[in-house]
Parts: sequence; C-alpha cells; structure tokens
Amino acid sequence: MSHPFHASTLKGCLGPETRRGFLRMGLAGFSSLSLPGILKLRAASTGNASREKTAVILVWKPGGCSHIDTYDPKPRAVSEYRGPFATIDTAVPGLQFTELLPMQAKIADKMTVLRSMRHNGPGHPAGSMQMLSGDADSRDKPKPKLPDWMAIVNHLRSTEGKRRNPLPPYVSVNGPSEYNGPAYLGDTYAPFSVSGDPSLPNFVVPNIGLSNMGEVRQLQRRATLRQNLDTLERAFDRAQELQALDEFETQAMTLLTNPQTKEAFDLNLEDEQTRDRYGRNSWGQQLLMARRLVESGVDVVTTSLHGKLCGRVNNWDDHAVNHHVFDALKFRSHVYDQAVSALIEDIYERGLDKRVLVVVTGEFGRTPKINYQPSTGAGDASAPAGTQQPGRDHWPRAFSNIWAGGGIETGRFIGASDSKGEDAIERVCGTGDFLATIYHHLGINSSEIFLQDFNGRPTPIVNHGKPIPELIGRA
Repeated sequence: MSHPFHASTLKGCLGPETRRGFLRMGLAGFSSLSLPGILKLRAASTGNASREKTAVILVWKPGGCSHIDTYDPKPRAVSEYRGPFATIDTAVPGLQFTELLPMQAKIADKMTVLRSMRHNGPGHPAGSMQMLSGDADSRDKPKPKLPDWMAIVNHLRSTEGKRRNPLPPYVSVNGPSEYNGPAYLGDTYAPFSVSGDPSLPNFVVPNIGLSNMGEVRQLQRRATLRQNLDTLERAFDRAQELQALDEFETQAMTLLTNPQTKEAFDLNLEDEQTRDRYGRNSWGQQLLMARRLVESGVDVVTTSLHGKLCGRVNNWDDHAVNHHVFDALKFRSHVYDQAVSALIEDIYERGLDKRVLVVVTGEFGRTPKINYQPSTGAGDASAPAGTQQPGRDHWPRAFSNIWAGGGIETGRFIGASDSKGEDAIERVCGTGDFLATIYHHLGINSSEIFLQDFNGRPTPIVNHGKPIPELIGRA
C-alpha cells in the first residue's frame, strides 16, 4: 500500500506485491466474493459533516463521443465536417447542441459544457489512462502505470479514521474502463463492482445485505480464517497488515449483513415514475443507481455507457468499419439524452447539487473530417459487411465534456475549438486540469499530495495542471 505525504515526509514502502497477493487470497477465502476494493474504507465524519462529504459521479462514454455531433456543432463548416444533424438552441443563450440532445438542451442551465479538452493519447488505452490517471504517456499500455483518480480518492479518504457508513466508498456500476485501475496502490482500493443490467426484473447485487440468518452464520464461521492466519503474524508484523485484516473482516461483515447496503442498491424502492423518467434500460437504471448510492453516502460512483445500446460493437468507437457513425449516434442518442438529463435534474431537485459533482465524458472526441470505409459486419447501426459507410476516428486534440452540480456556476460553456472542430483554441484544458478539478471538489489539494509507487518513489497525483476556475464550486 502507499501512503500520501506532504513536502519531504515519506513513510517506508510496505513491501512486495506478494504480500498484497496474500491478502487478496485470504480475503477471497473469507467471503468468497470479489471485495478487494471495498474492505479498507475511508472514514466518514460524524454528524452534519458526514452528510455533507462531497462525492462525484463519473459517467463514462467508452470509445469516445463525437463532439461535433453533440456538444460542439459546426453548422457553418463544409459538409465533410459538420455532419447531417441540425443545430438546436439550448436554455443558455449562445450555447447550441445538435438535435440529438433535446432533453439536455432544455436543462443546459444546470450544466457547464467544457469544449476545449485536449491531450496526446491517440489510442483507447492511452486516452483513458490520460483522462483517468493523468499518465502523460501517449503509448498504449496493457495496464495502467498510475492509479486512477477514483482509487486515489478511496485511498486518501481511508486514512481519515473509522467509517460509520456500511457502504463502500467507491462503487463501479458496469465501468468505467478496462484501462483504469489502482495500479501500485493495490486492489484494496479498487471499486466494489456491480455488473449486469439493472433494468431487468430479476436484477440483484449478490451477497450484500444478507437477510437469511443461516447465510449470516455461515459467513461468521468463515471469519475464523483470521484465527488461522495468526501463526503468520510475525512474518507480516512490520507491515501491520494482519492488524488491517482484522478491520477488513469486520467491515466486510458489515457490508454483507447490514440491510442499509441492500437498500442503497435496490431500485425497486424508487417510484415507477422516477424509473420511467431515467429510462427502463440499462443506462437509465445505472444512472439512477448512481444517484441512490451518492445519496446513501458513497463517495465515488463510476458508470460506463456501453453494451448493446451503443450499437453493433457495444461502445462509442464509431469508425466506419464499426458503425455508420450517424446511425449509431441516432441509435443511442435518446437513451443517452434521457438518462443524463434525468440524473442532472435529480441532482438539483433533491438538493445534492452542492455536494455531488457529475462529470460526463469519454477518453477523446472523433475526427472532425468524416471518412468512408467498408463495414466489417452488419448489426445495429452498421450496414452489411463490405458496405461503404461514414465514420469518425479517434481525436484527442479537441473534445467536449459536461459538468453539473458540485456547487459550480452552471448555464455556460468554457473554451472553444476552431471552426472545423479540429483543435482546442480557447481556454485549452488538459487532463491534469480535469483531474485537479475533480480532486478540488473532493477537498484534495492535488498539488501537495504524493504517493509512493512500487519502488517507494514519491509520485504526484497530478504532475501537471490546476483546477479549472470556472468549474470550482462557489463557497
């Protein structure tokens, strides 16, 4: 595990990866669940401070969304760039979206659009790692070198004391990306992962909030694992990891037996009208679950909008070989527009807008110039194999994301790309700025925090960039 430090203070490294592997093995034996990211929980302050602890919902669009066809239209560009979609006004004077986003256009006064994101990661792994961890390497790597901001927040908040809330501090609902993770922090700080389609009538999150006393007693018997590990205590005493294991077991037991945990994930407790408003589909219900979780005290919720609702290849990677880009955008736009607008509306209507920040983004945009290639297969939003169809490729030089809640001043847009959408040219923001802004909302001064990597070297959690002033919440 790594420890944050300020200035020159640095604690000793806790040892090799084999020790982490031992703990993962032991905990798996204890619970028979995949709980490595939820067991060392951050502390919740008592009283009002606990209820006011800030949180973030990240809505991830894997593959990269076309900025020109959504939040940064170019109606005056030539047809090779602008695409077929009409431009519509929003609730914010001077801010226009394309016709694909009418619901979000109506509530644009409750969001801020950042139109000038830029980085140098051309591939999905590099782009995702840059956005989620700040890794400036433009090369695609099979796994992240740096921990993502979500795991870092989980780690930092875990040092604040004992957590009273039985829910995990970091939950991933079907996402966000195969290219993120806790890296050198270890799996202790990975998320509690929820998978499956929460819109299905038989959907459940297994093995939380157990109500069957027979199951509870069986679980308690498994807790004797800790006693069987006592003989190894001397070998691990310097790292104090067996002491931590005691706490892990207690917290795991709480998660599995406390009814509050089950209620937080139970969408059936929402009224039918609310579930309909989000959309009776996986994306809508994922975002509804995200809202329920932050209301219940989860600090970080990530969710990825992928799967069959995207089209044939299950993501937003709208190369011509994958999708007819414009058919794909039309195919997914209503579900996306409905779910995101419902989440943002709820954040404000339920009084969460100061405490909870919502960020909607992907790893990059899509090429402003449309290209044509033969499809590699028929399916939703894709013509039969061999058919020439339009597409847009990866484009990290200019793209958009949206921000809501977090106490920020909304109803405006930040930055601009050029007339073709090729380059960010005004108020250009990099991934360090993006991450520093999220950390700032969570009360973390990213310019002062360093973590130890695998070699014990102090590594900044953000080594370039500052919080974006327009996205800092009002006091």
